[in-house]
Amino acid sequence: MSATRATPRLGRLLTPARLALLLIGLPMLLASVYFGLMAQDRHVSTSVLTVRRAHDEPAGAGGLAMLLGGAGGAAQEDVRLLRDYMLSEGLLHQLDARFGLRAHYGAPKRDLLYRLGPDSLREDLADYWRARTSVRLDEVSGLLTVQVQAFDPVMAQQLNAALLAESERFVNTISQRIASEQMGFAQRELERAEQALASARAELLDFQARHQVIDPLADAQASGALAAELRAQLARLESELSTRQSYLNPDAAELVTLRAQVAALRLQIERESRLATRAGRQPDSAQALHRLAAEFHELKARHALAEARQRSALGSVEAMRIEAGRKVRNLVVIEPPTRPERAEYPHAAASLLTLLLSCVVLYGIVRLTVATVQEHRD
Repeated sequence: MSATRATPRLGRLLTPARLALLLIGLPMLLASVYFGLMAQDRHVSTSVLTVRRAHDEPAGAGGLAMLLGGAGGAAQEDVRLLRDYMLSEGLLHQLDARFGLRAHYGAPKRDLLYRLGPDSLREDLADYWRARTSVRLDEVSGLLTVQVQAFDPVMAQQLNAALLAESERFVNTISQRIASEQMGFAQRELERAEQALASARAELLDFQARHQVIDPLADAQASGALAAELRAQLARLESELSTRQSYLNPDAAELVTLRAQVAALRLQIERESRLATRAGRQPDSAQALHRLAAEFHELKARHALAEARQRSALGSVEAMRIEAGRKVRNLVVIEPPTRPERAEYPHAAASLLTLLLSCVVLYGIVRLTVATVQEHRD
C-alpha cells in the first residue's frame, strides 16, 4: 500500500520541468560558471622533429627527399626511444628544477579542474605532465609531433624548446656512447693483437740469435747439398788420380796437383762435418734437428698468426670508424616550437554543446523511465 502511494508522489516530484532543471539546467549553469569565471586559458606550443642516421640518406638525395622518404627500422627505434625519453620522469624533474613546473601549473587557484594540487607528489606531477604533454609518432614518416600545454604562451614555447634541446643532447649522447664503446672495443683488440705480434717477433728473434741461424731446416738442407757436392767432386778427383797414377810418374806435376785438390776437398768436407755436428745437422743428430726445426716452425706459425690477427684488428678499427660515422644520429627539427597567439583550451563552446547534448539524452532516458513506471502503475 505504501509503495502504491509512493509512486504518485514520485511522479509529482519528477515533473518534466523539475527534471529539466535538475538534469539540464543545473549542469549547464555549473559548467557556464566554470568556463566563465574559473577556467584558465591553456596555450599549446607545437614542434615537429625526427631522428635520422647518416646511412638512412640515399645517395644523391637531398634533405627534403630524406625527410619524405620515411624512416627505416633502426630510425624508428631511435624515434620511439626519444619519445619515451621526452615523457620520462628524469627529464621532467630536470625541467621542474629549471622552470618551476609546480609553481606554474599550480598558479591558477580558481581553476580547480586543471591546476596542479599544492601538495602533489612526484607521481602526481608526472601524471599531470604526461596529461599536458603530447608526443605523437607517425609510424609511416617517423615524425614526432610534440605539443606542450602551459598557462602562458611564452612558458609553453620555452618548455617545448627545452624538450627539443634535451632531446638533441640525448641523441648526441647515445651516438657518442655507442661509437665510443664500439671504437674502444676495436682499439683494445688492436692493442692486444699488437702485443701478441711483438711477443711472437721477440721469441723468433731470440731463437735465431740463440742458435745463430736464420732457418735451421733451410741451413741443414743447404749444408747437406754442399756436402754432397763436395763428396761428388772428391770421388771424381780420386777416380782421376787413380787412373793417372797407373801411367804417370809419381812425381809428375799433374799427380801433385790432383793430390793437392783431393787433400783440400777432404779438409773442406771434414770442416763442414764438424760444423754440421756442432749445429746438430749430422745423421746421428737428426732428432735434435727435428726438434729445432719443429720449434722454429712453431715460432714462425705463431708469428704469422699474430701478424694476421694484427692486420684483421687494424681493418676492424678502420671499418668500425667508418661504420660509426655512418650510424651517427641527428635530431632533425622540421618545425621549431611555436609561440601560440591564442589559447587552445578550454573549448568552452564545444564543451558546453557536448554537455548540453549529454544532459538532453540523460533527461530523455529519465523521462522515459518515469513514464514507464507510471504506465505500469496505472
